Amino acid sequence: MTSLLPLSQPPISQRTDVVYPSSYGEPLAETSLHVDAIINVVVALRNYLAAQPAIVLADQFLYYVQGFPKFRVAPDVMAIFNVAPGPRDNYKIWEEGQAPSVIFEITSAGTQERDETFKKELYESLEVAEYWQFDPKGEWIEEKLRGYRLQNGVYVTVTDSYSAVLGLRLVVEEALLTFYRRDTGEKLLASAELVEALRQETLARQGAEALLEQERMRAEQERQRADREQQRAEQEHLRAEQANQQAEQERLRAEQANQQAEQERLRAERLAAKLRELGEDPGL
Repeated sequence: MTSLLPLSQPPISQRTDVVYPSSYGEPLAETSLHVDAIINVVVALRNYLAAQPAIVLADQFLYYVQGFPKFRVAPDVMAIFNVAPGPRDNYKIWEEGQAPSVIFEITSAGTQERDETFKKELYESLEVAEYWQFDPKGEWIEEKLRGYRLQNGVYVTVTDSYSAVLGLRLVVEEALLTFYRRDTGEKLLASAELVEALRQETLARQGAEALLEQERMRAEQERQRADREQQRAEQEHLRAEQANQQAEQERLRAEQANQQAEQERLRAERLAAKLRELGEDPGL
């Protein structure tokens, strides 16, 4: 398998200037159907894990190599155990000390290749215990749900729709992925109020991220304009310097010509004086 990680990492002391963005300015999902599926999973799992040292994040950057902000991915939903509860702008594995325990990708025909190749290989290399793909439209997963479980460092297909990590049975109900407790058979409910609250929170976050991205782009454009103005000013300065150098060269040439003419005049005067001494008419 091709390695998805860099072969070496720079010392932390040499990477103090690294910036890890929390936004990429794109929507949560490609359709409202996919948005609903993501939100339903997030709300159900947040309620279920509320009493545990765990977090459930949606569409947030997962950074997996310190010092290399380009090594990142944004899972649709990820649940991480043994970490302090609370919101995160993004998730850095080396800071938290834990990789995600389970990841859900709400997939489609448009994301099939990336979800089934790159992300699967990446999550396997990060030792994410379970990776689930939910295709609410059934565009490329006929049964709509497919899961992988890590065994001896390699993903194997889950055949019983049961999440050993969560202790839940996963069931497809129309265009939603639902969860049932293994011990009681009870369905995890996602209340309409919590779903709507998360939807509004998501929309607000995306709006804020979009504004930040616009500001970043404007700042970058201003920086580029300033750079162009500085380059123009430097070019004008260079042209002025060249013109001054050319004028100085012309002045030096004129001085040399004057000096040469003066030398010729002095030679002529000396010759005339010599001729007079010899009694000859210097005018002849």
